[in-house]
Amino acid sequence: MRFKFKAEYLSLILRIAILFLIVKLLWLAAELIWFPAQGVNHADDHHAKPLYYKVKLTPNKSAPPKPANKKPVGSIKDITLLAIYNASDVTVVTIKYKGKTKVLGRGESINGFVLERAGNDFAIFSKNNKTYQVQLIKSKRKGTGDIQLVVPKKVKKRVEEPGDPEGEIVDVGDHKIVDKSLFDHYVKNMDDIYKNIGIQEIKKGNRIEGFKITFVRRGSPFAKLGVQRGDILKSINGQELTSYSAAFDAYKNMNDVQNVTLVIQRGNKEMELEYEIN
Repeated sequence: MRFKFKAEYLSLILRIAILFLIVKLLWLAAELIWFPAQGVNHADDHHAKPLYYKVKLTPNKSAPPKPANKKPVGSIKDITLLAIYNASDVTVVTIKYKGKTKVLGRGESINGFVLERAGNDFAIFSKNNKTYQVQLIKSKRKGTGDIQLVVPKKVKKRVEEPGDPEGEIVDVGDHKIVDKSLFDHYVKNMDDIYKNIGIQEIKKGNRIEGFKITFVRRGSPFAKLGVQRGDILKSINGQELTSYSAAFDAYKNMNDVQNVTLVIQRGNKEMELEYEIN
């Protein structure tokens, strides 16, 4: 009877131990699967202030570099178109750039702007593969090749204008003496020529035979030179004026001359006009 009691007691203890072991294993499995390894998480305090701040010490590579100080580049707006001379074989324009007058032929440039071609009242320039159109500021042409500026017919006397050049023209009989300062002014300021005299090409077929004077301003230095309306300019200092390029070559070569000879045709008569530059 005593042996039977001990056997039942041991069996009960063994069952309790196995049950405890099973519970322990289940708890361990649950702990590994569902519970955090580092203990219980606490909610962040969103109102807490940081004890340090991040500071970026490396330069910002995305910021564009400051532009270097460069000299201002000239603009097409600096060019003023004063006159145009268009023919089949040549294009010549007179422009004013930064207060100075300059004559340009096709292919010549001013401040990088190259003259490409011209129409009746505009000129086309190019620079850096871009084209620019400049309008003629005053277009008072009467026909092809006419480069005159019109003076009202009712004006009887020459009105003195500010900036009129100083200098005299003296008639000594067989020739005229022209003050050098007056001569130099018109050599350097072609636009002032057009205020005093109008010139138009004369053609025979496609060939230019000279340039006709269409008007001379009363009392102007050109009137004192002895030229008249209707005269045809044939040559200057031996250079025949059979093209616009020849006419402007003659004009450009006037800088250091001391004597000028004009061959003109007046009516049916050809005559020479002699001038001494002094």
